Amino acid sequence: MAPPETEYVYAQSAPSKNLTNPPSFPPIRACLFDMDGLLIDSEDIYTLVTNTILSTYSRPPLPWKIKAQLQGRPGPSANAIFQSWAQLPISQSEYAAQQSALQQQHFPSTRPLPGVPALLKNLRKAGVQLALATSSNKRNFRLKTAHLGEFFGCFDEERRVLGDDERIKEGRGKPAPDIYLLAMEMVNVGLRRRGEREVRREECLVFEDSVPGIEAGRRAGMRVVWCPHPGLAQEFEGREETVLAGQIGERADVEEKEDVLGWPGQLGDGWGETLESLELFDYAKYGIGVVA
Repeated sequence: MAPPETEYVYAQSAPSKNLTNPPSFPPIRACLFDMDGLLIDSEDIYTLVTNTILSTYSRPPLPWKIKAQLQGRPGPSANAIFQSWAQLPISQSEYAAQQSALQQQHFPSTRPLPGVPALLKNLRKAGVQLALATSSNKRNFRLKTAHLGEFFGCFDEERRVLGDDERIKEGRGKPAPDIYLLAMEMVNVGLRRRGEREVRREECLVFEDSVPGIEAGRRAGMRVVWCPHPGLAQEFEGREETVLAGQIGERADVEEKEDVLGWPGQLGDGWGETLESLELFDYAKYGIGVVA
């Protein structure tokens, strides 16, 4: 018979920003990762591609105020926001054709970001379950990762949830929680197959670089690590706790009552942290034992 599970005390109400009695959490058993701008440097390539097209039509470079709204969202949702701002004198289909051509040229040059290979290796060595939850569609995923096969080999095929996954309903991409809940379920499929205990939401740690992605993780009832691009970090300077609470985005898409532990998030509630680089990740803080 399995031993009784430890009871943990979580923050459910709005504590002060500087917690005197921070919530206690169970050890992290599963880490769920975004991809673009978190694991690989593809966000800079997206910016390069977009600014190349904007320059062609004498438009200014994409500002972080707008890019912040595009990050982490599925293509159709991001394109609608971009087109509303850019007002390019070409059709959506022509823009998509130019974008696709430039992406095919540049995506195969993506590289892992600092600290990522070591982080994934250490997590696997510690027995932490890994899954990928990216808004990239199948085509772009292949372009970005085909040359990084060994690097992405740490994610089992069934644990790679992509943006055009048919199991995610239309309009339910990030910041909705669906993609992270599906990633957790795919982890649990494997655990059930091996007769092991399933992971709970609060035992999952979401790694994100985008603001909508952090909101998705919080709405899924999971703890979050935000590792933003320096440009995005500057855009949200002084509002980091608001981002970590999932309170930045427009939640007009929330029709159901999301009654989950830790949501809605509150400022300084202890469910998230910001890191400048994944090289700074503190394994012990999350109850992850890493052997040197």
